[in-house]
Amino acid sequence: MELFGDTVPPSGAGECCAPRLLQAAYKEGLQPLCMAEFWVGDSPRDELRKEGHFYPACNSRCKPILSHMLQGLRVEENPLLQQQPQTLEVIYQDPQIAVIVKPHGMLSVPGKDDLPNVQRIVREMFPQATGPMIVHRLDMDTCGLMVIALTDDMYHKLQDDFRYHRIRKTYRALLEREMPVGQQGEIRLPLRPDIMDRPRQMVDYQHGKTAITYYKVLEIISGHALVELQPQTGRTHQLRVHCAHPDGLNNPIVGDRLYGSPSDHLCLQAYQLVINDKEFTLTEDPFQTDVLPIKKELEGV
Repeated sequence: MELFGDTVPPSGAGECCAPRLLQAAYKEGLQPLCMAEFWVGDSPRDELRKEGHFYPACNSRCKPILSHMLQGLRVEENPLLQQQPQTLEVIYQDPQIAVIVKPHGMLSVPGKDDLPNVQRIVREMFPQATGPMIVHRLDMDTCGLMVIALTDDMYHKLQDDFRYHRIRKTYRALLEREMPVGQQGEIRLPLRPDIMDRPRQMVDYQHGKTAITYYKVLEIISGHALVELQPQTGRTHQLRVHCAHPDGLNNPIVGDRLYGSPSDHLCLQAYQLVINDKEFTLTEDPFQTDVLPIKKELEGV
């Protein structure tokens, strides 16, 4: 307990590579120079792993052990913790709501690390606002439209609108491989958190919560399928898992570091919101300019 402080000492990590290799190195008086872990073999059925892809230590077991074992070694900085000034584009504002564009790599609400987040920035941008303001969230890796409530009454109204599906959300995603243009359908894969490796999600037909996504293939861009996605439920990482999982589209989103091949950023965009018959749509398509370098990087993996 003295070693781990407030963190409960994890268990069950005895067969994991990194702790065992470090322990062996220290036992033999060796100085570790470089280490990275990648997956070998078929992916488990309930979670997504790709052979040859690098994955970080799981949060519940190895990560707290390694935070102790790596002390005194030179470790690369976590790029997610490198704070940079962030601004938010406002595409619509009236006395009750604002619609903003969240960039890639920004949290919607504060997390355990002191990172820039939408909630903090909109508080500074709209000091006159009342109520919680944040009505819905986007994943840290997802960019696109978010509606912000500027009054407490509007916050509760929008919450009800989201709960009863009166607000329509449409996403666009660029997938790793081609698919037939015009193909469309419904994906139903129940999801639950991977409690051993949050924030990853996993498909669980017995204990998972219902997750439904409508999809349509719009066009092919440089060997990638551009798809439109309309989630009918709001599960964490729903669109990412539904695209990547073998029982879904079996075609991960470009740049998905959790369920596909990592790249500069996740090509998933909250493209359109329809609120009280008002339609808000992003006019810029980031996939057109980003796809070529991403395509080359994927081919080189």
